[in-house]
Amino acid sequence: MFNKEVKSIIDLIKAFPTEQSCIDHLELLRWDGEVVSPFDATSKVYDCKGNKYKCKNTGKYFNVKTNTIFDNTKMDLQKWFMAIWLVTSHKKGISSLQLGRDLGITQKSAWFMLQRIRNCFGLNEDDNDKLQGEVEIDETYVGGKSTNRSSKIRADKSEETKEHYKKSTVLGMVERNGEVRAMHVENSTELSLLPPIVNNISFGSTIYTDELRSYNKLERVYDHKTVMHSGNEYVRGRVSTNTIESFWALLKRGIYGIYHFTSKKHLQFYVDEFVFRYNSRHATESQRFNLLLNNIENRITYKALING
Repeated sequence: MFNKEVKSIIDLIKAFPTEQSCIDHLELLRWDGEVVSPFDATSKVYDCKGNKYKCKNTGKYFNVKTNTIFDNTKMDLQKWFMAIWLVTSHKKGISSLQLGRDLGITQKSAWFMLQRIRNCFGLNEDDNDKLQGEVEIDETYVGGKSTNRSSKIRADKSEETKEHYKKSTVLGMVERNGEVRAMHVENSTELSLLPPIVNNISFGSTIYTDELRSYNKLERVYDHKTVMHSGNEYVRGRVSTNTIESFWALLKRGIYGIYHFTSKKHLQFYVDEFVFRYNSRHATESQRFNLLLNNIENRITYKALING
């Protein structure tokens, strides 16, 4: 069984040498000896052969993979475990090309696995558990440089082209010595920035921002202090946004160095991945691996990823 001594992919393979060992570990994490029907949590459950169970109230059969990211996939659980281990242990992430080579699968299959895994990263945040105390807020912009685009694209002045190629805005908030929250937003206006800030930070907290005008109205409900980056001021006593900016550095090094490009449609998946990694920075690799396995009930289909 998996334990804290597992520190490498070789140890992982030794800990989970068979499909059954993977199933046993999932059942322990998901049910801890008390099997619950995914169709009716109040129903009695019958233990059947072949790691299957039957829900008495609905008459449906299920197993530990039902309604999880492993549901209806032909990939062995051992490969899924290896993928999760690689994603959660690599500090800057892993590309679908590299994962495909590591697992001996196609790039398309690796990308689908990664997106299903990333879709579970955002489940670790408790919407009712707001940031408090001293909180830094900042926004950043993700996207390629205009000078790197072809001359034909740069010459196209249509609104459709401008909208497609402009940078995406990401808002971030980090509690001093605590967790970070980050989300892809429409733009850097008050209308886009203020609602998620109010939803994620307790009233009365002390917040630090730069001089962006969109933050001005925050002083109505927060102790709002500002650093003037335009005047080369970056720290004034305890007032700074250096922590959230260091998170932006991690995010951008991962996106530009490993993934190279992220579409606006899927950007939040990648943001959630780095938020998960930052918020679990004090956990061991084994703990981070199990933390992800505790949040696998968030299945997304390939059709939804492509067309959703």
